Amino acid sequence: MPQQNTLRISEIFFSSQGEGLRAGEPTIFLRLSGCDVRCYFCDTKYAWDKGKADTAENILKKIKKFKNLTDWVCITGGEPTIQDISNLVHQLKESGFLIQLETNGRIFKSLPLDWITLSPKPPDYFFASEWRKNVKEVKIVVDKNLSIDVVEKIARSFLEIPVFLQPQSMRKWSIKKAYSLWRKGIQKNLKNLRLGCQIQKIYCIK
Repeated sequence: MPQQNTLRISEIFFSSQGEGLRAGEPTIFLRLSGCDVRCYFCDTKYAWDKGKADTAENILKKIKKFKNLTDWVCITGGEPTIQDISNLVHQLKESGFLIQLETNGRIFKSLPLDWITLSPKPPDYFFASEWRKNVKEVKIVVDKNLSIDVVEKIARSFLEIPVFLQPQSMRKWSIKKAYSLWRKGIQKNLKNLRLGCQIQKIYCIK
């Protein structure tokens, strides 16, 4: 584990946001290492265990190299909330960045964030209720076990917040199931349900 005042990072890179309401926007990604859930369908398993310890100051310097391209920084993982990201977040804000956090929502952190993407994970899809106040969007990965009951419970927890059904993969079964769940949800009057995708897979980018 990293020493105090350091974070374990997997990678820092510039790309397009590939998911949700911000899809297509230029974004600097900070992927942190470590995860408390480890879903079998995860497409970033390489970020579960490995990673390099680095200080918030050094991480900020690396992120600033992309400042001429965008103001948006997406902190993702792994699961970023299992580390103490408060110091880094405050430094990013002081440097004029806009911050998106992608989290499974199991651990609540009160931070000056501009965009929160909540993605509850199986088997229980638990998330801390405090997130409800500031979440901008919710993402549910459509795996083979996802039921309409789970979709309905999550969608009704967020009322007017868009809830994206994102196929687990580009495979036909996953896409067809996402659409089927969306249709069932609409029939249940879940008007905040949205069909999602991963445009990074369409464009073959990171």
